[in-house]
Amino acid sequence: MTTPPPGLRERKKQATREALRRAALRLAVERGPDQVRVEDIAEAAGVSPRTYNNYFASREQAIVSAVTADREARIAAAVAARPAGVRLTDAVTEAVVEQYTDTGERAHEALLLITTRTALRDAFLDTTADIEPPLTAVIAERLGDAGAHTARVLAASVAAAVRIALEGWLRPTGNAGTAGRSGAGELVLPSGSLPDRLRAALAPLAPAFDAAEQRTRP
Repeated sequence: MTTPPPGLRERKKQATREALRRAALRLAVERGPDQVRVEDIAEAAGVSPRTYNNYFASREQAIVSAVTADREARIAAAVAARPAGVRLTDAVTEAVVEQYTDTGERAHEALLLITTRTALRDAFLDTTADIEPPLTAVIAERLGDAGAHTARVLAASVAAAVRIALEGWLRPTGNAGTAGRSGAGELVLPSGSLPDRLRAALAPLAPAFDAAEQRTRP
């Protein structure tokens, strides 16, 4: 599946979104997430609050986007790039694991914030739903016209499995001493291997992926 290069308008939108992500994370690290307003992020990125609202619905979304930036598109692209002979379930699993474990310094900073704020953790988990639309398109292309409905079901199942894996990985410690103060919630600590958790959560979907592929073969 080939995607045409973005036009000038789309490139400008991407640049604005990236500026907002960077500003949100920088301010959150410097001041603490609870001391950052949407107006502060917009000003730091050189746009108006109204423009900000065209990209993110909250400060939490902007901060979390430093971790999840375009991840759903990268997962879909990674699946599409796998050779046709690779099982679809394997292509999806490896694409998800690769994109959720390939993080840089900026993502690491954002993850540290996510582990200390319930609102940020919730926003991070909510982003798993974004996996569904682009992955649906890639799976549908692999399965052919008759597989459009099945593709959506499979993609939605992948998004749900990823969320379950992340919920288990970001498990509250049970120490809620800061709960209710400054928007902080229970501290969470990454638990176990994220790649292992993702593979375990996606494994039950393998029979459904295999059955869908079998139906498309002559």
